[in-house]
Amino acid sequence: MSARAAGIESRAAAATAVHEVLENGATLDRALESVINRVSDPRDRAQVRALAYGSVRWHCRHRVLLGLLLNRPLRARDRILESLLSVGLYELEYGRSPGYAAVSASVAAARRLGRPRAAGLINAALRRYQRDRVELLEQALQDETARHAHPAWLLHQLRQAWPAHWEAVCAAHQEPPPMWLRVNAMQGSVAQYLEKLTAAGIAADAAPAFPHAVRLREPVGVERLPDFATGAVSVQDAASQLAAELVAAEPGMRVLDACAAPGGKSVHMLERAAGQLDLHALDVDGERLRRLHQNLARAGLNATVLTGDAGRPADWWDGQPYDRILIDAPCSATGVIRRHPDIRFLRRASDLPALAERQLALLASLWDLLRPGGRLVYATCSLLPAENLAVARDFLAQNPGAVELQPLSGEVLEATAGAEPGYQLLPNLADTDGFYYLVLQKHDA
Repeated sequence: MSARAAGIESRAAAATAVHEVLENGATLDRALESVINRVSDPRDRAQVRALAYGSVRWHCRHRVLLGLLLNRPLRARDRILESLLSVGLYELEYGRSPGYAAVSASVAAARRLGRPRAAGLINAALRRYQRDRVELLEQALQDETARHAHPAWLLHQLRQAWPAHWEAVCAAHQEPPPMWLRVNAMQGSVAQYLEKLTAAGIAADAAPAFPHAVRLREPVGVERLPDFATGAVSVQDAASQLAAELVAAEPGMRVLDACAAPGGKSVHMLERAAGQLDLHALDVDGERLRRLHQNLARAGLNATVLTGDAGRPADWWDGQPYDRILIDAPCSATGVIRRHPDIRFLRRASDLPALAERQLALLASLWDLLRPGGRLVYATCSLLPAENLAVARDFLAQNPGAVELQPLSGEVLEATAGAEPGYQLLPNLADTDGFYYLVLQKHDA
């Protein structure tokens, strides 16, 4: 049987990607980029991605199970076997292959990964899980990190921040993310685009709390979306779409989108204003700005694209104040764990003070660029108060000319968890990513 037919290649590639995340701190997407092209058959590449994402999503549980399945811990040089076993456990629990085939392929993958002596260990551990699954799970789930599939530091943070919601947030993180679309108001209404989706055989629903959003009942490739190539619709989570609604830029305004790449929020602000904005899209990452240029071109819209550090305006600002500023600040990204399950392994509680310091510095630097009477929107895709409420409170205390606005409608508020100041969306409430927003108007001090 060929490596492709047995699925050996895909299991080995998935385990290698998972290992890069767990041991070397790579993002899962970057790790997959480095291995996916080694898989000779394109049909297997989707399987590699599914196995790697699923394994990382459930790895906190798998680690506890492996403590029960293995007689002694793996040596440091054999840690890739932990990743391979995690892939095997995920497949046994959620995969489509028969159990015997999944075990056999995992054993063969150990040899392909240069660990032929581990074949017996892989076989014994996975077959024992098949045999004693109920008992093993019952024992493992007594451990909180296994039960919720989140590391202890993050469980502590979520429990402290959201005592009524943390368990539901963790459960939401274990579900596949929904596919949300943003309808281009310059090309048609949500109702009109829903008709196009129906005609294309794609089931979808509107979301009244999010004026331009459509949620697909099942994800599809963008090539199936009607008029995607001509900018009629974009893929963007509904929570992220609120940024443009809160900025509320009107035609003729001068607007800064700081930390703008890959450009979804920039394009949305332009669409809302029929393209009639003097929009400056800034990002420090020139590579990611290529995506922004692509998104602008697909929608047929224009902006001034700047490469620079938002915290150092002297390097790129022309001295003319802005009517609106959006700061989509770098953060822990704990609100998008459902889309990026590796975040739970790439972040630590010790990261939060430095992130909060950077966020507060960005607010202070860009506040001076806002004209009196102008509006600034601070956003993060974080669920943690250290980056949200604490930063907002510190900034408001230091800037008496900053006045909080609360422009969201009651319907949207019902889809959020209460935060003061600002708005916090949780993934379990509106089936969106987790986002925080603070809306400020500049008055004289």
